[in-house]
Amino acid sequence: MSPESRRDGLSRLVWTHDERRPTAPLRLVAAVVAVGVAFVGTSLSLAFLPLAGVAFTVVASLANPVVVSLAVLLVAYAVDRRRLADLGLRRERGWLSDLWFGLALGVGLQALVAGVGLAAGWYRLAGTLVGPPVGLLTALVLFLGVGFYEELLLRGYLLTNLGEWFSRHAGQRVAAGLALLASSGVFGAAHVANPGATAVSTLGITFAGVFLGLGYLLTGRLSLPVGVHISWNYAQGAVFGFPVSGLDVGASLLALEPTGPRAVTGGEFGPEAGLLGVLALCVGIGATVWWVRWRGGSGLDGRVLTLDRR
Repeated sequence: MSPESRRDGLSRLVWTHDERRPTAPLRLVAAVVAVGVAFVGTSLSLAFLPLAGVAFTVVASLANPVVVSLAVLLVAYAVDRRRLADLGLRRERGWLSDLWFGLALGVGLQALVAGVGLAAGWYRLAGTLVGPPVGLLTALVLFLGVGFYEELLLRGYLLTNLGEWFSRHAGQRVAAGLALLASSGVFGAAHVANPGATAVSTLGITFAGVFLGLGYLLTGRLSLPVGVHISWNYAQGAVFGFPVSGLDVGASLLALEPTGPRAVTGGEFGPEAGLLGVLALCVGIGATVWWVRWRGGSGLDGRVLTLDRR
């Protein structure tokens, strides 16, 4: 092999010549570094912030989502050469309807968990209007931020990059399936350090990632999964008083205490670690497919797997 051929081979490992940008693995490394720096820098800055009480809680709840989102957008623009639309942030006809449907769906799925659990005796109502009322507002601020930045990072950026990469070696459907599974696995792994986390809860969160990623793949927009993510978390913690991936919100309209088997309720981690959560996710997947078809969709939105440079 000539020196020129070796240089060309090495070049293809780090640079995609037809797209004039680094290869997908290097882009993902850049994103990991940027997000890590954003997290650490924000955490250190918050430690010196001269605020306390509700003001600190609100600022802290917004700081990481804002800074991490900016880091993702910066890498997407400077390294990936992407536009906002390439990340699923499309202000086109239907995006607002998707958002409202997602918000309604998240609440409905948590109501399903609560209703089935109460009817079967797996939950009991331990109280109402628990915690300080301002906690309901701070929880809303927190979950608005989390719902947006996690979807931007894990679906808009990670799933898109993986989908494009896999589509170079397989058909669109196979590439989409592999990207969906891989990004959902990262979503599950990101919650392994949460309180009460187990192997079962990690699988449950991974399945939740499949549900959220499916909404992105079928619509080409983040608005549906963002809506679901926000309302699922908020209704789970601030309405029904369930743990949200092991975390206690501290304030809720109702306080439903699990009395049934952990395998059903998820115990101290919350519904995602139990069969009730799996039931809700299956219903959510079915509802998402129905919504897309009702809106006239015909399946996978190919824009997620193709870098459009028109």
